[in-house]
Amino acid sequence: MQIKLSDHFTYSRLLRFTLPSIIMMIISSVYSVVDGLFVSNLVGSMALSAVNIVFPLAMIIGSFGFMLGTGGSAIVAKTLGEGEPQLANRYFSLFIYSVIGLGAVLSIGCILFMEPIVRMAGASDLLLDNCMAYGRILLAGSIPFMLQTSFQSFFIVAEKPHMGLLLSVASGITNMILDYLFIAVLDMGISGAALATVIGYCVGGVIPLFYFLRPSLKGLRLTKTKLYPRQLLHACTNGSSELMSNISASVVGILYNIQLMKLIGEAGVAAYSVMMYVDFVFVATFLGFSMGSAPIISYQYGAQNRSELKSVFRKSLTVVGIASVAMVVISEFLSRPLASAFVGYDPQLLEMTVHGFRLFALCYFFCGINIYASAYFTALCNGAVSAFISFMRTLLLRGGMVLIMPLLFGLDGIWAAVVVAEGLGVLISGTLMALKGRQPIS
Repeated sequence: MQIKLSDHFTYSRLLRFTLPSIIMMIISSVYSVVDGLFVSNLVGSMALSAVNIVFPLAMIIGSFGFMLGTGGSAIVAKTLGEGEPQLANRYFSLFIYSVIGLGAVLSIGCILFMEPIVRMAGASDLLLDNCMAYGRILLAGSIPFMLQTSFQSFFIVAEKPHMGLLLSVASGITNMILDYLFIAVLDMGISGAALATVIGYCVGGVIPLFYFLRPSLKGLRLTKTKLYPRQLLHACTNGSSELMSNISASVVGILYNIQLMKLIGEAGVAAYSVMMYVDFVFVATFLGFSMGSAPIISYQYGAQNRSELKSVFRKSLTVVGIASVAMVVISEFLSRPLASAFVGYDPQLLEMTVHGFRLFALCYFFCGINIYASAYFTALCNGAVSAFISFMRTLLLRGGMVLIMPLLFGLDGIWAAVVVAEGLGVLISGTLMALKGRQPIS
């Protein structure tokens, strides 16, 4: 039986509704993990370091699609809750067409200035050629990547989260098969990894475009539209927290790479790469739950159903809290086998990675609440508070800690910086949810 946004959500129904989004985000994160596994084991640790230099740049571009997807989906869901489906379709169409245009501009600009960009991101002379080869192909696929991140949110608003999941599974499988074909069989090296990822993006980003363009489609679909400057600006500001979060995470990733290059060189970047691959999968659980539950908040907010809004809010915090504890336990237990899958061929690098990840993984006690708090305020169309939370936790606190803590604790300070940052972020998120988050439900 299909679950609708207007339903009453028990714990079971909330988990069933958000599970496709959780799995979808995990599978999306598998793109980079699969690339890392193939590149590290078949090309080498230097190539793995190059991938970690370039990937934050791709995430910065993709974050603009995530911004319009999350910010725009809240507006579309709220408009549906207000009983205006045709207007919601026009808003949806405007946001998707804007993603395509913006993606084209950003992709061309990055390809033209690839060398100075990767230099600024921390590429050494030893890594430059691999960074250029990987980056030009990966960033050429910015439009399908941005579309995929946008459609992940809109499939939920369209009450079709299972279709979004199906396409994410197809994208992930495509990426895995082509990684093996291009790297292991055709010996295309790091370029093959990038090409496999881009083709995977096309499955997740281009197919939904044609799906929503079907004239016979009932419910949310792409139609003729016009420029709605106020709504477009609102989508950008409302989704600015997601933009800020992704850009900040990428900038902080670059800071990590720069600091590690100073302390121990390319090996440190390779160790951090492994942590980031595992982190993508673990954090994807929180992101998927927050993304899946956000349209419920937006719809009930638009419908002024305060009792259901309060119920979903409380249940969501409980789910996130339990998941946070489970994440730390799982990550500590699996730190060695996960690290071995990437760098088991180098005992010294393996020990460094395991030690670092056991410190880093303590951040999962805190980051789930921070991620949900930001998504909650976006769902309420309060982009300013959401952006403030994202700015504080991802850029100011994480960036500040990764610069300060190595001065006090050396290499361990880099691994533990995110733990301190997320812990301080919970104080901010908790205070804002207590002061402002209760207003719509009181």
